[in-house]
Amino acid sequence: MKIAIVCYPTFGGSGVVATELGIALANRGHEVHFVTYRQPVRLELLNNNIFFHEVHVPEYPLFHYQPYELALSSKLVDTIKLYDIDLLHVHYAIPHAYAGYMAKKMLEEEGIFVPMVTTLHGTDITLVGKHPFYKPAVSFSINQSDIVTSVSESLKQQTLEIFEIKDKIEVIPNFIDERKYGVSFTDCQRANMAKEGERIVTHISNFRKVKRIPDVIMVFDKILKEIPAKLIMVGEGPEKEKAERICEELGISANVIFLGNSNEIDKILCFSDLFLLPSETESFGLAALEAMINKVPVISSNTGGIPEVNVDGVTGYLSGIGEIGEMAANAVSILKDDLILEKFKQNAFKEARKFDILKVLPLYEEVYEKALKERFKNA
Repeated sequence: MKIAIVCYPTFGGSGVVATELGIALANRGHEVHFVTYRQPVRLELLNNNIFFHEVHVPEYPLFHYQPYELALSSKLVDTIKLYDIDLLHVHYAIPHAYAGYMAKKMLEEEGIFVPMVTTLHGTDITLVGKHPFYKPAVSFSINQSDIVTSVSESLKQQTLEIFEIKDKIEVIPNFIDERKYGVSFTDCQRANMAKEGERIVTHISNFRKVKRIPDVIMVFDKILKEIPAKLIMVGEGPEKEKAERICEELGISANVIFLGNSNEIDKILCFSDLFLLPSETESFGLAALEAMINKVPVISSNTGGIPEVNVDGVTGYLSGIGEIGEMAANAVSILKDDLILEKFKQNAFKEARKFDILKVLPLYEEVYEKALKERFKNA
């Protein structure tokens, strides 16, 4: 099968999921074409079945904002025709499903019918989609897709509450590739991050408001009052400076390490003891899953799709949004005893294995086959 994938090529969860999915599909023998404005972060073109097509957006004085959707839809038309693409899989309703629909209509004028699968990841629904300026376009894009999937049951329900959706949405969860983890890194020395006897707590995100970065710092401050520890903050974003300022005000800057963006998440997690995710909302909680496959238990908020990943009292603990005291107490209860910590680590790893890509990939292939059947009906 020849599949064109459209995604954001960034560190964010949707881009990572789309890229890993494409790589896995290529390893299964499918021909995969990534179409986006930059090579995706995790994409390595060392596979005969993987292709990357860059979308160039020409600059014209006429446009105050350059029309990426127009450039993307045109690039999709060219790519689909040139490589005889069977199916289009777009990640995010806006702008990707919107541009995909325009490409489909242009192709249909030439008698070419290509089905489009749209995967909803969260922000396109919970933030962009709810905005009155964008809601009609998001609703239109979803309903014009041949098949729509969401990464969690929670996101599916949110979508149905916000929009009038004609066809059902299929839930296909996010995933991890178990074979990429469990590696012993010779350069992974805890001493580089923490002193002997200190626990290592980690947070990874894009440092947006929805991640409740101040809560991460305040939870850690309470942990630090009970247990010697270091906090590793991975990522970049608008809340980073505020987080650094709070650390200074609390007098804990020496115990908090800001690493910025990193392509070596597994190396960071391999020496972590606990993961903090107190988000306002998460469509799925991919960062939590990546922590769990590295045997790192999770302290998180009980919101969105997180409870579908983090099992309360088993792989970590769930608390209400903003329940800083409870989150800290739960964290201490895990970290204070080596045997308890080891039990949670093993439970986290066992639960994460349920989301291995080899279990999830066939679900996408079934969706593709279903979409192709519709294509042949229309051809």
